[in-house]
Amino acid sequence: MNNNVTLDQTTAITNARIFDGERVIDNQTVVINGAHIQAVGSVVPAGATFIDGHGSTLMPGLIDSHVHTDMDGLHDALKFGVTTELEMMGRWSAKQRKEISERNDVADMRSPGMGVTPKGGHPTQYMSSSNNLLIRLFFRYPFVQTPDEAVKFVAKQIAGGADYIKIFIEDGTCVGFPGLPVLDNEILNAAVNEAHRHNKLAIVHVTTAEATKQAIDAGVDGLGHLFFDRLPTPELIADIASSGAFIIPTLVTLSTAFGNSAATLAADKRVRTRLSKKWLDSLSRSMNVYPQGKLEDAYATIRALRDAGVDILAGCDVSEPLPILGGLAHGASLHHELQLLVAAGLKPIEALRAATSTPARRFGLTDRGRIVPGALADLLLVDGDPLTNIADTLSIRAVWHRGVQLTPRG
Repeated sequence: MNNNVTLDQTTAITNARIFDGERVIDNQTVVINGAHIQAVGSVVPAGATFIDGHGSTLMPGLIDSHVHTDMDGLHDALKFGVTTELEMMGRWSAKQRKEISERNDVADMRSPGMGVTPKGGHPTQYMSSSNNLLIRLFFRYPFVQTPDEAVKFVAKQIAGGADYIKIFIEDGTCVGFPGLPVLDNEILNAAVNEAHRHNKLAIVHVTTAEATKQAIDAGVDGLGHLFFDRLPTPELIADIASSGAFIIPTLVTLSTAFGNSAATLAADKRVRTRLSKKWLDSLSRSMNVYPQGKLEDAYATIRALRDAGVDILAGCDVSEPLPILGGLAHGASLHHELQLLVAAGLKPIEALRAATSTPARRFGLTDRGRIVPGALADLLLVDGDPLTNIADTLSIRAVWHRGVQLTPRG
């Protein structure tokens, strides 16, 4: 990907269908000046560079609300118009975070630091499989065994720059490792309360309905996965809705856990020309750790949550290209997630909101997720109309990150 414009240049994207993050608007022109959107629908300043968007749709840069990433992952994400990745656990130095904030060739990133989990708890079972990210994560991992340790752990993550707090409630039943130790309610409550004392969101990893109820009762702000061990009761749906918590279903992760590969996605020219062989190979595999699972049941749960007014955020839970974590790839899998959300029953516009304005609002990212004057010029221009055919999000013509145009090959 090449930088095609400089930060002080004015660019006008004209004749495009514009999805502003919430709706399709009548205006067809967006003016970029520097790193920000200068105007929408106004007269184009003299000397601006024109880009004719005829036949295309302009939308905000996409936000992936659940990843585990590194610099390579952030680079791949941006190729697919994912301008922000919200990590759900990772260890980043202040120097690395500063570098990310200053680079335009990698997606932006937010992180909770390390997650709250007991000794031997999820996701430490993946240590032996990793020769990269996860070994770095779990080397001398500071496990939490008491409420007091939870309070200190959360405070330490925040002091280190955590943007929100991640907590794990995972007994391993649905991820191929039954019998994992799980946080008790006192520790969970202590972690959530400490996050809230610092005005930080508390987001919890769950895969079962029981853990979901436990998390909601503790007052969490978001669920990092959709539970998939059984269909929900009306009472559980009502509890989630009344709590105000959002959910990141990660349907692509559920799909691969159920034994479905993403080989068709990997074979799509729009994907295979933008990923390395190791990632394409990983995308073509599946985890197959919960083959009894059914996407149709997950879809029904999504519809029930949507109908109850629960905010749904798009995220894919991609991390490393490991055999045990197959079926996922940075950037590409978020587009797959949008397709699955539509298959579940969301309208295309609802799915697009789930990757733009809704995560921006729920995570307090007030400078992105919308095409409005003053917002960051994080933009994605695609051929076709994803509001009619959601798969058109992959027909990428151009990506802008902080006003710099990056034209993906392929």
